[in-house]
This record gives sequence, structure tokens and C-alpha cells, in this order.
Amino acid sequence: MILFALFLTSCGTSKARMAAENVPETPSKKITRVAQPQVDIKTAAPEEVPEDNRVYNITSYARNFEGTRYKYGGTTEDGMDCSGLVYTSFLQEEIALPRSSKDMAKLGDRLSLEDVNIGDLLFFETDKNRKVINHVGLVVEIQPGHIFFIHSSSSRGVIISSLSENYWFDHFVMARRVI
Repeated sequence: MILFALFLTSCGTSKARMAAENVPETPSKKITRVAQPQVDIKTAAPEEVPEDNRVYNITSYARNFEGTRYKYGGTTEDGMDCSGLVYTSFLQEEIALPRSSKDMAKLGDRLSLEDVNIGDLLFFETDKNRKVINHVGLVVEIQPGHIFFIHSSSSRGVIISSLSENYWFDHFVMARRVI
């Protein structure tokens, strides 16, 4: 029997929920996407954290919300959605981003996964019926085989996940750097 563990909301665009199959992580999984080169994140060398303290401040601030419940449109410790978490975290460094993940995905420089670093944004399409970006996460850690990002899911609130998890890998669209 298939187990369903995550219910995700299209952050910043609608309240529709969908279930995701809970499949164990596969550390050696190849990263393949249309219009992206094939990269094995197990062997991808992480870059050093930029000297820019803004990245540290933004990611540290975002981590303070870990465990916060999900709230559509929320931007506080009382509840937040994925784009609210990113929006609020960047505001701490006086960087004003759009409020929706769809609009955030239009900013900055597009990156290949091998160039992703702490502080970069990962964008996802989680609604199979609509091909539109509706979820965003903030990269907070890179280890061999894993790109960890903080985000807010409707079922678990603000959590840290790995891009190597099948669900996130399958719904990943692009990475962007805004600072």
C-alpha cells in the first residue's frame, strides 16, 4: 500500500492541496531536468559560503521559524506560507522580494544545481494540473548528496527538506540567486 505523508499547498497562488508519495531518500539520485545538465548531487562540490553576511543573516532568521505552523498568506511566528517565510527572511536585510513564489522566480540569476549555494532559492511546481511555480524554498545547507532548504508545507509547517527527496526532486523547476 502506498503511504501518503505530505500535503502541500500552492504557496502564494491558491489553497489547493495535493498528496505526495513518501519515498525514502536516494542519496545517489541523479539530478535531471529538462533544460538542465545532468548532475550527481552526491559528487557536486559545494562552494564556500559567500563572505556577504546578508546570506548568513537571512538563512539564520529563516531557521528561527522552524516548527512554525503553516498559514496561507502568513508572515509571522503565528503562521506562514512558503513565500511568506522567504519574503520575511529577506526583509531582515532590507531586500524586498515579491510576495508570491511565482513572482520571486522571475528575479535574480538562474543557476545550475552544481552552482547552488546557501541563500539561493529553489522553485517548484507542485500542482500537476497547473504548470506554474507555486512553491519556494531557501537553501540553508549543502552536504555531499544533499541540498537542504527551509520552506513551509501545509501539513508540517516550516521544515527543512533535502532536494534529494523524491517528491522535491520530481517537482523541482529551477534555482535562482537574488543576492
